[in-house]
Amino acid sequence: MKIEKVFENNESWIANKLAVNPDYFTDLSKGQSPEILYIGCSDSRVTAEDLMGVQPGEVFVHRNIANMVISIDLNVMSVLNYAVEHLKVNHVVVCGHYFCGGVKAAMEAKDLGILNPWLRNIRDVYRLHKKELNAIEDENQRYNRLVELNVQEQCVNLIKTAAVQKAYKDRNLKVHGWVFDIHYGKLIDLKIDFDHVLKDIMEIYNLGHE
Repeated sequence: MKIEKVFENNESWIANKLAVNPDYFTDLSKGQSPEILYIGCSDSRVTAEDLMGVQPGEVFVHRNIANMVISIDLNVMSVLNYAVEHLKVNHVVVCGHYFCGGVKAAMEAKDLGILNPWLRNIRDVYRLHKKELNAIEDENQRYNRLVELNVQEQCVNLIKTAAVQKAYKDRNLKVHGWVFDIHYGKLIDLKIDFDHVLKDIMEIYNLGHE
């Protein structure tokens, strides 16, 4: 696609929105009150709003390579704190996707330069679940299971944070782990038992909010 086409598409998008609702952009400019913070992958094939069927203003979105929640990444931590403490979202979603290039790259024995420290976090997920993953003979199935386990571990990383712990106690904030099946276009809830996860980790990570 030529870059100039983007601006033609924008003009068409404006016209279509105004045809349905002449006040669309006036209403949009008044502010946002999203219910969901969505943390997904930067992959160009996976667009948050499209796969959820939502409109601008309904979801606060953060995307990075392989949908990571890393405690020393000021970008994702700033987004998380703003969404939870100021926008007061009631749901935080980590959404991975099958055939994720970032996850696959993490498992290749290559020097990827600046990506090395980022992908090391995915290798740590593999290390934690090595027994299960090494038992999967099919390579694609193993990578896709690692995608699911990576989502689970990033959700655990969310639960470790002060912002999520406080919102969980104050207003029962929910954390969700999803995977997008890029082959079929299907969004899958992994139905992770976070009550069990909380019980398992809070002895160590409880930050003492009353």
